[in-house]
Amino acid sequence: MESMLVIIRLALCLLALFQLSSGSGINVWPKPRTFSWPNPQATLLSPAFAIAAPNHTFLSSAVERYLRLVHTEHHFPLVNPSVNLTPSNLPPLRTLSIVVSDLKAPLQHGVDESYSLSIPTSGPAKLTANTAWGAMRGLETFSQLVWGYPSVVAVGVYVWDAPLFGHRGIMLDTSRNYYPVKDILRTIGAMSANKLNVFHWHITDSHSFPLVVPSEPDLAAKGSYGPDMQYSPNDIKTIVQFGLEHGVRVLPEIDSPGHTGSWAEAYPEIVACANMFWWPAGSEWADRLASEPGTGHLNPLNPKTYQVLKNVIHDVAALFPEPFFHAGADEIIPGCWKADPAINFFLSNGGTLSQLLEIFVNSTLPYILSLNRTVVYWEDVLLDDNVKVPTTVLPREHTILQTWNNGPSNTKRIVSSGYKTIVSSSDFYYLDCGHGEFLGNDSQYIAGAKSKDGGSWCGPFKTWQTIYNYDITYGLSKEEAKLVLGGEVALWSEQADRTVLDARIWPRASAMAETLWSGNRDEMGMRSYAGATDRLNEWRYRMVQRGVKAEPLQPLWCVRNPGMCNTVQGF
Repeated sequence: MESMLVIIRLALCLLALFQLSSGSGINVWPKPRTFSWPNPQATLLSPAFAIAAPNHTFLSSAVERYLRLVHTEHHFPLVNPSVNLTPSNLPPLRTLSIVVSDLKAPLQHGVDESYSLSIPTSGPAKLTANTAWGAMRGLETFSQLVWGYPSVVAVGVYVWDAPLFGHRGIMLDTSRNYYPVKDILRTIGAMSANKLNVFHWHITDSHSFPLVVPSEPDLAAKGSYGPDMQYSPNDIKTIVQFGLEHGVRVLPEIDSPGHTGSWAEAYPEIVACANMFWWPAGSEWADRLASEPGTGHLNPLNPKTYQVLKNVIHDVAALFPEPFFHAGADEIIPGCWKADPAINFFLSNGGTLSQLLEIFVNSTLPYILSLNRTVVYWEDVLLDDNVKVPTTVLPREHTILQTWNNGPSNTKRIVSSGYKTIVSSSDFYYLDCGHGEFLGNDSQYIAGAKSKDGGSWCGPFKTWQTIYNYDITYGLSKEEAKLVLGGEVALWSEQADRTVLDARIWPRASAMAETLWSGNRDEMGMRSYAGATDRLNEWRYRMVQRGVKAEPLQPLWCVRNPGMCNTVQGF
């Protein structure tokens, strides 16, 4: 009876391999730095397949997750991998052995994420990494080398892999529209599958304050959209824990002094121009109170501002173990501060808007540093045309500037000033662009002025090809490029919520994931987005099977007929 079961199992394996006997090589996304499969073969994954790994709180959770995945996923590629049909000569794979040299390395920027993976034609597979976080990356690669029913696994494979950039992230705005915890968790899980490692959480803004701060509970009680649209300390604990189990850092952003209108629901006395119409009729754009509906800036001259803000910073640092703290400091709108009588008196007596911002930064930055955090600011704090601070206020060893304007030009300005940077250029990495404006009576549509480029300030829509082709170190010297920590795609939520979350992010964020992990050029140094099309189609399909509703890139016919939807002609 047992021999009959073996024969049946081998026959099923032969059938699976036959079904996969034509087409292309196997797909791993993001593409590993080194991938060797000189004689494409596959064998059964044993029903008793197990993963042997050292004891580590978060790695052990990942091992359980991936063990369950490889036994149950049964992914059938859209384009069949070419493999040698020799199942009778290859024993089933029974074990993946994981070796980690440093089990104490914390998840923080610069942690070693390299790994090597060897799956021989006989004997156990071996995954070697310096840290648990590198081992998690290797487990994801291993999972993508398993397919079919019954499950088969590529053998005769060797992978060495490591990221080009240490910071590879997604920024999500949860103030303008609220996202339930389960949607955030799904996003973090998909990030891990794409080997992204930073969830930059823009939690609060002028529109709502959904974070429950234990020492300042009125901020969420009065400033959120409601009790069912808040993130409790237990929610934060769940999200942070989930991130650690997936090798994803959760980086909180509490944007201030701008973008703080929601604070006025609890503390109206510390917020300038709160709840005022954002662009008064008859006024010039330069005299607006905000760059979009939703006004309010913290008042740097009111001592209570710092009492409240320091309580918020203290509690956020306690809730999030992440060593980076994003303090915002973007889009200081002169008209808003000028609308406050106390600030206007300060300005009329020789003070300047930039001095106000300097007072604010000098009153908050040292406190953040005292909590053993590195501060991240948006680039505006240094590069804004009207309101900015001098470099003497921002210590280079403790300050990172995130760039979002003017593409490579602002990246160059930041690193040439000696600052480390995270690149989120709106010209390439803003996922919300191209969906029009959200204003209810924008007369420019009537005139047709906004009919092109998707009708939004940062249009057009950023295609995956646009994202994939972007070089975040373009125009930099080798020394300047070393100051680029990595990049983040950003989803601002004026026109996004949970109903479109997956499609707005995926698979476009996958395009950035590969460029920051292994680059966007082939072995000859040529840009390789055309060759990535079929692979990204395949990866998008697998993500959908895993429960991520990533948008399609092409008709299925194109995927099933590789190359037929390309062009050799110029347009």
